[in-house]
Amino acid sequence: MKNITLKVDDATYHKARIRAAKSGTSVSAMVREFLNREDDEEIARENKRIESLKALYAQAEQSTSKDRGPVEPLKREEIYATRLC
Repeated sequence: MKNITLKVDDATYHKARIRAAKSGTSVSAMVREFLNREDDEEIARENKRIESLKALYAQAEQSTSKDRGPVEPLKREEIYATRLC
């Protein structure tokens, strides 16, 4: 396990020590838990984003005609053609 050093003001340190004592843990364990929880939440957000995109693409595929083939991005000329009309 690696050590890290944090600099916090005295009041923050005191609050952390009290909180850790009330929880029956250490400040180090609280920080470790916080960092792990943040990482887990980030992974969950990314997985949710990917699932949402997959659902969106599936919905787009279903709404297109089977004769047209897969949905493809518009070309630059096609995007600007609508502005010129």
